[in-house]
Amino acid sequence: MKYVFSGLFWIGVYLALVMAPLLVLLLGPMPAGSGFWWDLSLALGFAGTAMMGTLFVQTARFRRPSAPFGIDIVYYFHRQSALAAFLFILAHPVVLLWREPPLWAFFRPGLAPWHFWAGVASLLALSLLLISSLWRKPLSIDYDRWRLGHALLAVLALGLAIGHIVGVGHYAAAPWTKVLWGVISLSCLLLLVTVRIIRPAMLLRRPYRVTGVSAERGEAWTLQVVPAGHDGFSFLPGQFAWITLGASPFALKEHPFSIASSSEKAAELHFTIKELGDFTSRIKEVEVGTPVYVDGPYGCFSLDRQPASSYVFVAGGIGIAPIMGMLRTLADRGDRRPLLLLYAYNTWDRLTFREELEALRDRLNLRLVFVLNDPPPDWQGEEGLLTRDLLLRHVPQPLTAAEYFICGPVAMIHIAEKYLHELGVPLGQLHSELFDLV
Repeated sequence: MKYVFSGLFWIGVYLALVMAPLLVLLLGPMPAGSGFWWDLSLALGFAGTAMMGTLFVQTARFRRPSAPFGIDIVYYFHRQSALAAFLFILAHPVVLLWREPPLWAFFRPGLAPWHFWAGVASLLALSLLLISSLWRKPLSIDYDRWRLGHALLAVLALGLAIGHIVGVGHYAAAPWTKVLWGVISLSCLLLLVTVRIIRPAMLLRRPYRVTGVSAERGEAWTLQVVPAGHDGFSFLPGQFAWITLGASPFALKEHPFSIASSSEKAAELHFTIKELGDFTSRIKEVEVGTPVYVDGPYGCFSLDRQPASSYVFVAGGIGIAPIMGMLRTLADRGDRRPLLLLYAYNTWDRLTFREELEALRDRLNLRLVFVLNDPPPDWQGEEGLLTRDLLLRHVPQPLTAAEYFICGPVAMIHIAEKYLHELGVPLGQLHSELFDLV
């Protein structure tokens, strides 16, 4: 329950931050000549700009606000709230131009004041930010370049928007409103300093180094790293971290990966990474001794947060990595609670961790069910995709006795959640890892 109350508290904080500009503006005198549509347009612009400011907080990786939800959910909300902020800000000029057609004249060169063009430029920057984020993969934008461009566009869009608001002065001429937008600007600047300067500087003082790179089935590689000159950090099984490999932590070249090793052996971290892009395809070439900077741990996808008499794991592809961390931890603890792993993959010969999973049955009370999309001719097990009937055949009764952990492709996660909920598993017992940034 503490996570429920904490989550409600942080939701309230978010709503207060978004509504604060509107409430403060209402304290001052109403400008002459304003009407409903004019005021609605301005309210949409103020709310959208305030939402833009909160976007910086959502990606700052503060552990306390993200703890009730999981940072994957926070990042998912970040995407949705960015889209909502864009729609609010877009509606601001659309409503004005619809209700006040003479305003179209401002688009003539040399006629409009500077703050008008600041607003236009802010909207264009926000549009580019959304397009490059939503269609990064189809547009083949390199992840590291996208991250740098994303940060620059975000700062530019917010700075221009605040400049536009202060320059117009409508509802923003009073001293306290100028203080409000000054505080918002300063807060975002402090966040940038914290995230881009202070945190990397702290990581620079706590480096790691690569001790090995081992091949796994399915074009995956396990990167083994140990702390260099410090004790590292403890973590919950199933959590993840951002790693910067062979570069300065100031370089904006960090990538998020699940910790696949046991939390009982925190002195060495294992990250199992599948070849899916430019960065991940180079993991096999990393040399022993390469410096690594690890920012973690993050996430609430962990059985240590969900005590139960039994657990059911559903994995697809490289989604086995955080689940492997949980299974290894349970084995090191000598845990004998009933466990079921449903592991969906394309082919038998490429199934990651196949041999180790078989061996873990001797150390755990573990039942394995492999589901192959393209099984060999002599295959006697489950095949095809996850279905409602397949889950019903294998998940032990009563279904509500277990906690469920699901990780894999987003489509598989949604299907597994849907079928398990239809079979009677409460949503509160379904835990999914939705992290998908690379």
